Amino acid sequence: MSEYTISQIRPTDRRALAQIDALLKQEGILRDANLDYVCAMYDEDYQIVATGSCFANTLRCFAVSSAHQGEGLLNQVITHLIDVQYQRGNLHLFLYTKISSAKFFHDLGFYEIARVDDTLVFMENRRNGFAGYLADLSKTKREGSSAALVMNANPFTLGHQYLAETAASRCDTLHIFIVSEDASLVPFFVRKKLVLAGTAHLPNVVCHDSGPYIISNATFPSYFLKDEESVIQGHARLDLIIFSRIAKALSVTCRYVGEEPTSQVTGIYNQIMSAELPKAGIDCVILPRRQAMERPISASTVRQLLKERDFDTLKQLVPDSTLDYFKSEEAAPVMERICQAENVVHY
Repeated sequence: MSEYTISQIRPTDRRALAQIDALLKQEGILRDANLDYVCAMYDEDYQIVATGSCFANTLRCFAVSSAHQGEGLLNQVITHLIDVQYQRGNLHLFLYTKISSAKFFHDLGFYEIARVDDTLVFMENRRNGFAGYLADLSKTKREGSSAALVMNANPFTLGHQYLAETAASRCDTLHIFIVSEDASLVPFFVRKKLVLAGTAHLPNVVCHDSGPYIISNATFPSYFLKDEESVIQGHARLDLIIFSRIAKALSVTCRYVGEEPTSQVTGIYNQIMSAELPKAGIDCVILPRRQAMERPISASTVRQLLKERDFDTLKQLVPDSTLDYFKSEEAAPVMERICQAENVVHY
């Protein structure tokens, strides 16, 4: 029987990465841009015969050489990646896979959360993970009409506040989901603090951590979809399938989103949302962005002003609670992070 070894591949190991890319290409996928751990399985001739990777608490980018399929190599790769994740302290794991591979991963202890047509399946390693999440959400349900907002708030601006105020004025309860993944220049705990402060005057707002089920651009996989538009559509459709179940748990009948005049990606996303949500009985309302200095308020502009420490201009773009935070000593580490970033516009 052949002997195989599994090793971590460093970002500087170009030879190994080239072999991995070739292996992935056989499966019709590209190596994902968002990876923080890559492993490879070698045969006796030190040729890579299988690979798998991680990003945060997700598993991704699996492939096995066609000459070695049927030998159980992928099971070993998955077991290795799960061990790595457990060592990191990540016990709740997720993966995206093709429809044809879903049964294989189910046999390894992963359970389907949602699927998009013939494109992908989103899975987790907890039998009742999503059901438990929905049950906890349902405890926050209130009487009367309910609506929802999802925001990253990187950081919270007057634009976000206007969106929350407008949506809250049109329903009895507004559920705001704050993207809890830490892939932004402003950390989640700060973003959440600023959203809570900036909406404290709205008594009918309930804030939630998004958790792992409201999927961000960083966690959504692009590596096995054929082009950028397929990625946008796949992401949107998966988000809407999951959100529809969240909405049902909270009796939400309307989702508010902000207009994105400068982002083609978000524009397509909003179009899909406005077309698909009504099919699930949920209205989709796209609100015009609040303007300041004769242009829409943008978190990207705010981050650029923070980098320049232009607090006078910031006064026109953010609530007092956001401005006070960034002028405080508490914000020094976040300010340093923003100032050190080469590009603050696209985070």
